[in-house]
Amino acid sequence: MQEEKMKEDHIEKIAIKKTKHVLKFPHLATLILLAFVLVVIHLTRGNVESQNLVEKEQIGGEKNSRIIPECNLFSGKWVYDNSSYPLYKEEQCSFMENDFACESYGRKDLKYQNWRWQPHHCNLPRFNGTALLEKLRGKKLIFVGDSLNRNQWKSMLCLIDSYLPPLSNKSVVLKGNLYSFHSIEYNATIGFYWAPMLVESNCDDIKVHRVRPRVVRIKNIEEHGRQWSDADILIFDSFAWWMDTTMTMLWGSFGSPDAIYQRVEMKLRRYELAISTWSDWVEMHVNPTKTKLFFMSASPFRVGSTMWSTDHTCYEETEPNWDEKYWPSGANRGMMEIVESAIEKLSKRGVKVEYLNITQLSAYREDGHPSVHRTFWNAISKEQLKNITLFADCMHWCLPGVPDVWNQILYSYIIKS
Repeated sequence: MQEEKMKEDHIEKIAIKKTKHVLKFPHLATLILLAFVLVVIHLTRGNVESQNLVEKEQIGGEKNSRIIPECNLFSGKWVYDNSSYPLYKEEQCSFMENDFACESYGRKDLKYQNWRWQPHHCNLPRFNGTALLEKLRGKKLIFVGDSLNRNQWKSMLCLIDSYLPPLSNKSVVLKGNLYSFHSIEYNATIGFYWAPMLVESNCDDIKVHRVRPRVVRIKNIEEHGRQWSDADILIFDSFAWWMDTTMTMLWGSFGSPDAIYQRVEMKLRRYELAISTWSDWVEMHVNPTKTKLFFMSASPFRVGSTMWSTDHTCYEETEPNWDEKYWPSGANRGMMEIVESAIEKLSKRGVKVEYLNITQLSAYREDGHPSVHRTFWNAISKEQLKNITLFADCMHWCLPGVPDVWNQILYSYIIKS
């Protein structure tokens, strides 16, 4: 800034000298020269002011929806903010799903809707549905994975709902394993593809998938992959369904007499094989200049004995966990490292996958789970009601809630790309 000021002063001194010269020897050429010098001074000042404005915008906070490129969006704290959050109302979301509609299913404390994620050294951009839809114009964004990715997909639809034109068709179409919403106005598709293991398995039926034992075709992903190979943005997740103590690996086809079945207890090894299959598919079939790739880290939970295989610690929880070092047992660090390693190897081969590490920030929010405030597939008997905590869902998330922050982070990556 000082250098610009010195430059401006220097130009003004030249202008004064020229002005004195004009007074003594007025002629047309000198007048033209004087006019030119004055224009240069004006433009110099304008450039300085413009630079100042840009700098102010760049260091602005959430108000300007700017982020510092070097900022770690995943490191921060939860701040109670009931003036600007939630970003939408549960009852006003046309896409709301009963599994995540905690308020509708009797939850009285609604503070879980008012927590804002605050990174330590910058501000998270506030979600702008119009900006996102413009970015997605003529494109297809697909979430691929399990019900936690469906949870995030529903959050995304709720976030854009109020930005759609009033008479928009807001229906969701199911074809095979793919749910999709298509905005005619923007020619944009936002979908979710059910593939809880990413690779093929006996859990792939979109309606009937809670089967045991789980059988996984550990080297096969093509059947799924061809359904979303044309997407412009892909968001993957797959963690929770791999937590079984034992699982059956299948080499060959289901029902084939030549198929080889092997019971495997090594949790990390079988997951590593699956991620390797996914990684190979991505490298072979995705055009990195066209398709943006994301992988969500593990959504945290505590292992336990509820119907969701989680602990019931979220039951009647109304406040975040303030222990910064807290790490839930269900967030397997070894599995997360396998994904991180695969993404690093892909990067070295020219394929970029953004790893959105939402595990720690989500771990603080045990108050954000549905617990018993959700729909159930079967009626609960009076005897079962005596031990209602066994039905507490401490796996998924209420909406509005934590997945909205995941999507705010995803939004920041999409918008700046």
